[in-house]
Amino acid sequence: MKQNRNSRRINEQAREKLANILLLDIVDPDLALVTVTGAEVATDKSFMRVYVSCAADRYERVMAALNRAKGRIRTLFSHSVNWRRTPEIEFVIDTSADQAEEIARALKNIPPTLSVEKDEDGYPIEESSSSDDE
Repeated sequence: MKQNRNSRRINEQAREKLANILLLDIVDPDLALVTVTGAEVATDKSFMRVYVSCAADRYERVMAALNRAKGRIRTLFSHSVNWRRTPEIEFVIDTSADQAEEIARALKNIPPTLSVEKDEDGYPIEESSSSDDE
């Protein structure tokens, strides 16, 4: 969705309100340790996509719990904002933290061949012995 200063402010407001609702108002053990990482609100405020993050092994349980509580969350959200229209909510799992973790793990396991000096074609440069220098 197109971003300008007003839409970024609205998105951030929606993210904060939803995070507070999930933290303080919704009592569901499946929604423990769920983080609202972002929200995208349509310009006419008829639709909102909410990004949530959790442990990778809990994706299905968290999505099921969010879908069960979607009506209650929407009602609480409408009471917490002063908008003319209450948006439909779609929850999406944000996997960017998992991807960052995979990249960090991959960077820790750098193959030893990367530290070998290479020529301009990418082939390893063989160390020459002192007899070759003559």
